[in-house]
Amino acid sequence: MARSVEPLVVGRVIGDVLDIFTPAAELTVHYSTKQVHNGCDIKPSSAADKPHVRILSPVVSSSLYTLVMVDPDAPTPSEPRLREWLHWIVVDIPEGHDATKGREMVPYMGPQPPTGIHRYILVLFKQERATEGGCQLPDARANFSTRQFAAQNSLGLPVAAVYFNSQKEPAVKKR
Repeated sequence: MARSVEPLVVGRVIGDVLDIFTPAAELTVHYSTKQVHNGCDIKPSSAADKPHVRILSPVVSSSLYTLVMVDPDAPTPSEPRLREWLHWIVVDIPEGHDATKGREMVPYMGPQPPTGIHRYILVLFKQERATEGGCQLPDARANFSTRQFAAQNSLGLPVAAVYFNSQKEPAVKKR
């Protein structure tokens, strides 16, 4: 059911962005017909629109979840001084449903890597309760901290995460 965290360790997602956790939910992410698997490559143009994100857990309940998407390699993997760049936050996602059923707190921004191969990480947290009026949001997308956001909003450790790689597409040459 739950995925292993080993690919997240190998991809340095655990360490750079997340602490070690035990997966407790299934997070499926699709850009059009392509399913995101840890470490797969997705072109920025293929990820320009919001992905289809579905949450399943072993116990059917009325649980709610928060989804966070970040790029820890901004602006470049060799000098990630803007780490982490925030791409998306959705709260109050009902279990068994798509992220569109939640409340988008930070609008989706597709990958726009200027140079190098960037990791784009989607992290899922189980909420203790509905956010009601909202949650503590960052002032800017740059220098976001997934760990700090989780702590400020009493989210605890993640229950699932998946990441993909993306790099700038070559420009189309005009004749």
